[in-house]
Amino acid sequence: MKVIEKTEGKIYSFSPNHAPIYHAKSGESLVIQTYDCFTDQIQSEKQPLTELDWNQINPATGPIYVEGAEPGDALKVTILAIETDVKGVMMVGPGLGTLGDQVEEMKVKVMHVRYGRVLFNQLSLPVRKMIGVIGVAPKEGEINCGTPGAHGGNMDNRMVTEGATLYFPVNVSGALFALGDLHAAMGDGEVSVSGVEVAGAVTVKLEVVKDLKLEQPILENARNFTQIASAKTLDEASQLATDLLVKRLVAYTNLSLEDALMLMSAVGHVEICQMVDPLMTVRAVFPKSILDQLETTLL
Repeated sequence: MKVIEKTEGKIYSFSPNHAPIYHAKSGESLVIQTYDCFTDQIQSEKQPLTELDWNQINPATGPIYVEGAEPGDALKVTILAIETDVKGVMMVGPGLGTLGDQVEEMKVKVMHVRYGRVLFNQLSLPVRKMIGVIGVAPKEGEINCGTPGAHGGNMDNRMVTEGATLYFPVNVSGALFALGDLHAAMGDGEVSVSGVEVAGAVTVKLEVVKDLKLEQPILENARNFTQIASAKTLDEASQLATDLLVKRLVAYTNLSLEDALMLMSAVGHVEICQMVDPLMTVRAVFPKSILDQLETTLL
């Protein structure tokens, strides 16, 4: 299996203008190494933050050209495994996150991550590995890796973990896939602006799904089908995710719009992924047990 080392290529934006660092065949599995969201700059809590290069935030490893992927297709990405480093970093500071107006000084916490636990002060927290930044190039322009959108990007969705499968709209030939910003743990919202940030490696399988047109990324796992959406506000993102999921229910079943909406209200959930980035990200979640009764996968 091909291993793509993090030193082979890191990007700080998703763009059709980045040269690919590897060409993958559809159906190929890869191991992709990543820096942490600070590009591994923070090694100690005593390190002066004035030494940080703030232009090196949220790097992704890539891009990877997937053969056969063309605009109008979808890129199917299956997360097979996530390995994390033994050092985790968190940060809080003035103007950052949901309560940044109450924080008076920048603070960094460096934690050990081992044996399935994160050591936070005297507390032992469970490791819940996930990928913060993952996506494909937009049709044109450049989108900073810190910003989510229809291309994916910094969605900070804790469901992007081992066993999940994502579908991204392909906007350019080859899709130009990249990922980074791993977390050993992160709660919904990522309210302080960081999770437990770690370097690591992700094993993925990349597949082209021909003629699957998507407006925003989709994620499924063993239990749920989820529609992800990012927008300027949480209200707008929630509206968009719900709208896209209900429309899929109508398109792939015999349900009317009214029945699909009531069914979503009865068994579905709208959940916050993150609320601290330039765009907000939510997910509309629908149980596969009900999809089985409807005899559809929504794909």
